[in-house]
Amino acid sequence: MLTRRDFLADAAYGLSAFALGPAAFAKKTERPVGVQLYTVRSIIQNDLSGTLRAIRKIGYQNVETFSAEYKMSAKDLRSAILDAGLTVPSAHFGYNEFANRFDYAKDLGVECVVCSSIPRNIANSADGYKRGAEQYNAWGAEAKKRGLRFGFHNHNMEFQKFGDVTGFDVLMKYTDPALVQWQMDCYWVAQAGYDPVAMLRRYGHRMQSLHLKDRKPNVPTSVVPGPNAAHFTEVGEGTLDWHTILRLAGEDHIPYMFVEQDQTERPPLESLQISYRNIMKFMK
Repeated sequence: MLTRRDFLADAAYGLSAFALGPAAFAKKTERPVGVQLYTVRSIIQNDLSGTLRAIRKIGYQNVETFSAEYKMSAKDLRSAILDAGLTVPSAHFGYNEFANRFDYAKDLGVECVVCSSIPRNIANSADGYKRGAEQYNAWGAEAKKRGLRFGFHNHNMEFQKFGDVTGFDVLMKYTDPALVQWQMDCYWVAQAGYDPVAMLRRYGHRMQSLHLKDRKPNVPTSVVPGPNAAHFTEVGEGTLDWHTILRLAGEDHIPYMFVEQDQTERPPLESLQISYRNIMKFMK
């Protein structure tokens, strides 16, 4: 477990490393690990540049953006990310705004565009998920025209059953693999009562990227989103099998992995430090 003394020491090292220039940063890994910036939403709005630099000092190499950041121009946001020594391969956009975000994504310079969630008023029946799949196919086709790759992100509600099938089953059946990829959130798969390792073995070829966050022990599973489903902890501090998850991600050549912790009991940068240290151990 990382102590506060360790964290402060690492932070002090990070400041000195940044002063020395990019060569003093943590050595780049062959499989870069990034941060979904929703994790630091409580601080990034007031200090974009400082938060991005702090993320880089920890050792993360890229970031995935989230919708609240898009109040600034895509070019300004991209410049801030690059100036911090990071790259931005992926961006989240909301379902209701997605159709109008392709130009922004191109200006931001991302490779992947991800729908952050299917709306609950659609995700209430198998037919609703089928309509969602059709929309995903349309966005996937538009993304492909623009040289982008489309993906969708899951929560736990996609695993609610409608008869013999889950909403997730419907999405995977009715989306075109050539147009639609999956960004698997390991936590939400586990929270729904499923095994991320089994999902990787079955669907790894369709995964665009992974969201990494851990799940506390001895907590109930659920397919209903909300406070009762929030059992988050840092990667390596919970119950998920990270050795196998990260190994299979490498075997499937999944290019991007982002730490995303919806809520943190510690300051978010301290939480990200813990996750990063543990991930580096698992990847050795």
